Amino acid sequence: MRNNRRKGKIFGARLMKTGVAVFLTATTCSVLGLPVVFAVIIAIVTIEPTASDSIRKGMVRFPAALIGAGLAMAFTYWFGQVPLTYTLATLLTIFICIRCKLEAGALIATITAVAMISVTYDHYFLTFVERVGTTTIGLVISTLVNLFLLPARFSETIKKRNFQLFLDTGTLFKKRSNEIILERKSISKQCQKEYQRITGELAKTFQLCHYQREEWKYHRHSTAELRAFMFEKKRLEQLQQIHYYLGHIISVHSNNESYHNLELLLESIDSTEEGLKAAGSKISNKHLQNINELDKRFWETHNGQQPLEKKYHHHFTSETVLLFVILSIHDVLEELERVSRHQIHKAS
Repeated sequence: MRNNRRKGKIFGARLMKTGVAVFLTATTCSVLGLPVVFAVIIAIVTIEPTASDSIRKGMVRFPAALIGAGLAMAFTYWFGQVPLTYTLATLLTIFICIRCKLEAGALIATITAVAMISVTYDHYFLTFVERVGTTTIGLVISTLVNLFLLPARFSETIKKRNFQLFLDTGTLFKKRSNEIILERKSISKQCQKEYQRITGELAKTFQLCHYQREEWKYHRHSTAELRAFMFEKKRLEQLQQIHYYLGHIISVHSNNESYHNLELLLESIDSTEEGLKAAGSKISNKHLQNINELDKRFWETHNGQQPLEKKYHHHFTSETVLLFVILSIHDVLEELERVSRHQIHKAS
């Protein structure tokens, strides 16, 4: 439910910007006596998640649209409104856009070219100039709307996503660990899907971080906002590192081996899950004691392994891999605790 509300909020802001940009563009063209449709098309596609993206992609789409318009008028003049005109205008527009490294504008350029052919019967050069004007109007208005209306703020969304991802990662860690130790089975479809989902959510959150940095190029922000953003970005990077370690037990093969001090191992799994779900909080002394015991066990297990005579075998047992993952996650949790203390100190 939380994710649905977040998506709805972001989508609502962008939807509102699109509506305002279309209205202002259509009104301007109507007042000037210019065709509305091409300007509106440009206005719609220019609305991006950030003002920076609108400006950057607009600089690509504008020349691409001019290429499409120019080719459409040239082929219409030579051949008229025949299938060959549509075909040549489409193919050459895409080809030239790719050759000129304007791939981001190839689609809108092609749409512009094809749409112009069916509504042009004479005055080909004046029609081309007219399209330049309407394209400019749509591009400028939509960019200004994206720049000044409801500036995008992703920091709070990133914070909420981080919080939820730590919770989900803790739950997945415990479930998969229990599958290995207690159920003695390979990864379930549920765990596999959840791991893939978290992987995708991490990528989306990093994308939001990129959006926020780009947005700040055109909007002022305070030192406190920047500090809070960098703190959440650091947490996200540490979460990505934990997710990498988690991948080791996602792919590990379970077997019927016996586990040394099973009670200690299960207790450490529980405390690690709690540490993930409360990432950044103080680590309990009991957990630290368990980690010290597991550290000794890890090196005993690793150094005490005997070479196997079988041709195909796993060099690391599932217990060794699980110990490695728990110890590695603990190292990251200690760093998270340190970073959180530092952030609290700066904020006070």
